[in-house]
Amino acid sequence: MSKLRFVDKRQSTFFADARQRVDAYFEENKISKHANQAMWNKTVFFLVVFWVLYGLIISNQFNVWVMLVLSIALGMTCAFIGFNICHDAVHGSFTDSSKLNRTLGLTFNLIGGNPYVWSITHNIVHHTYTNIPGHDEDLEIAPGLVRIDEDEPVNAVHKYQHIYAFLLYGLASLSWVLRKDYVKFFKQNIGKTPNRAHPKKEYFNLFFFKAFYYTLFIVLPLCLLSITWWQFVIGFLIMHFFEGLVLGLVFQLAHIVEHTEFPEPNGDGNIEESWAVHQMQTTANFSCNSTLAYFLCGGLNFQIEHHLFPKICHIHYPEISRIVKETAADHGIQYIENKTFWTALQSHYRVLRKYGKEDYAVQRMKMVPVQA
Repeated sequence: MSKLRFVDKRQSTFFADARQRVDAYFEENKISKHANQAMWNKTVFFLVVFWVLYGLIISNQFNVWVMLVLSIALGMTCAFIGFNICHDAVHGSFTDSSKLNRTLGLTFNLIGGNPYVWSITHNIVHHTYTNIPGHDEDLEIAPGLVRIDEDEPVNAVHKYQHIYAFLLYGLASLSWVLRKDYVKFFKQNIGKTPNRAHPKKEYFNLFFFKAFYYTLFIVLPLCLLSITWWQFVIGFLIMHFFEGLVLGLVFQLAHIVEHTEFPEPNGDGNIEESWAVHQMQTTANFSCNSTLAYFLCGGLNFQIEHHLFPKICHIHYPEISRIVKETAADHGIQYIENKTFWTALQSHYRVLRKYGKEDYAVQRMKMVPVQA
């Protein structure tokens, strides 16, 4: 299997210029590209909130309705921990210490994910082959149910994907915890990237930390809470629905909105563009002026900056976004941005509708025989 390559026929200097300007920003201001005090503060904040919420639930001091609200809050907090702590740590951008990054990356296990599997599927595959069908498996939201690839056959079910897709996003966390990590770990290929010869310790880590998570979120609640099994199931599912919905929306709004592209390799199996320009064509920002979005999303609303500079801690994205935007303009490259979360959500909705209901209508029109 030949490896997909990015062939920069235009010899773009965009990324070289952007990198030089960003490096100059850090040097002139004499600051590290890694975490600052604000980053450590928010890390402590989200971890404290996680354990407080979990402790309140497991204390068995509240009625089921209060515990349901706490479960929703805990699910959303798990997503925020993923964005703000785990994501930077596994990218190696949190600190300049690889050992400390690995330690912080273990927080992935608190939210049910596996940092090793994530480093393969996200860091290597998604960041290299962003939005390329057949290579970037993040596009496979729900195979057969959600269609965003023009080459995928469209069916009658897809007519409604702009409605039900959001419910499917809510299942993302549950799938991740119970199924996805195992499937990805043992697959021969992730997209078209070989996925073999895992270190032996990662087999242990996968099953040990999954067992740890199941103990924390299934065994202990069932043993310690004065609730029925079906009340537990409802709480567990509701917690994961809100965690999955938050995770799903943030990642979808970064790549599956209007103006982002889904490029196909040429006849030689290559992408006729530089890797950095490809990232600009397939990635979008949203809510860049919102302090709340930036705080909760761990800078992932600055997805362009993250894809270009994944080794820089997200705490610096607002500042370097101005540099990237200006450099893109200098090179005549589109900087895709939705001003608010709501406009990004509307744009995503229209993309789902286009690849579903609208494409199905076009297909049906082509099937109607022409009257003589």
